[in-house]
Amino acid sequence: MRRASKLAASVAVTAALALTATACGESSTSSNNSGSDAKGDAGVGLAFDVGGRDDHSFNESAARGLDRAEEELGISFKEMTAKNDETEADREQRLTSLAENGYNPIIGVGYLYGSSIEKVAAQYPDITFGVVDSVVEGDNVYSMVFSEHEGSYLAGVAAALKTETGQVGFIGGVNNPLINKFEAGFVQGVLDTNENEGTDVSVDVQYLYEDNDAGFNDVAKARETADGMLGRGADIIYTAAGQSGQGSIETVAGVEGAWAIGVDSDAYEQPGLAEYKDSILTSVVKGVDVAVFDLIKSVQDGEPLSGPHSYNLEEGGVSLATSGGFIDDISEQIEAAKARIVSGEVTVQETP
Repeated sequence: MRRASKLAASVAVTAALALTATACGESSTSSNNSGSDAKGDAGVGLAFDVGGRDDHSFNESAARGLDRAEEELGISFKEMTAKNDETEADREQRLTSLAENGYNPIIGVGYLYGSSIEKVAAQYPDITFGVVDSVVEGDNVYSMVFSEHEGSYLAGVAAALKTETGQVGFIGGVNNPLINKFEAGFVQGVLDTNENEGTDVSVDVQYLYEDNDAGFNDVAKARETADGMLGRGADIIYTAAGQSGQGSIETVAGVEGAWAIGVDSDAYEQPGLAEYKDSILTSVVKGVDVAVFDLIKSVQDGEPLSGPHSYNLEEGGVSLATSGGFIDDISEQIEAAKARIVSGEVTVQETP
């Protein structure tokens, strides 16, 4: 694999991404409704994780669900965004502010909201709360969890079949149980393909941080980590790290013959990543938008959802994107792998 430098373009993009990362590291608020209503009908309150609405990944998917609800259901909403190194009190204050101002439902995007949602929801039993990537007790809480490991398995199959060097990489934002699911599925997909298809592919696994949510919006560190993997021979890198993934995709796009795999949203279709789309092999799409819309509509219909729900591969809660047509030539193998998971023939592990 030949490493082709694109330094001039990279410098400009680096500056822009650094500015974006800095801006997204601050707590922010936006709204399409300046009023408030303590009765609980002010609209939808949505609290983003670090990185905010325009992270081209996890938060962006939640934002699509909110935008769809605005367009189809006519809802008003207020958005708030987390900053790095927040305390539990910070998250509780954000959610309480939304509750006090009459927003219903109130949705926390990301597992970090789990404990604060549980506490605040108990104080406002007449308001419906939703949380993504965490299971929370409460009659008025809808827990939206996903089978990330199943979608990642398919990405592993694709990577094993498309690599030219026999080396692929996985970059996780934070070494925690949630991101471990992405790693476990991806690695298992590669190894099963080695066995089923006679490939001989190894996986380089790296995490940006062990225990710091900055791993989800540290574009520079993801860029550095991806560069190291490419230097060691990887030609396909799957990054599960929120906004940090921009840095990985940018770096991969600077190397001829290398491919990036996006996460949560279809990276190929993201306007902010359009410059790199010809280097985006596929993406593991996570239907956060569908889950967010489901909850908002249920509240509007007067039958609010509650309890945990797992959005899995079988029902389309996770999927492998085909945008760009780069995996069309292996579609039969991908569909066969999906069928084995759905039938129960293959159980995808959730831990490495």
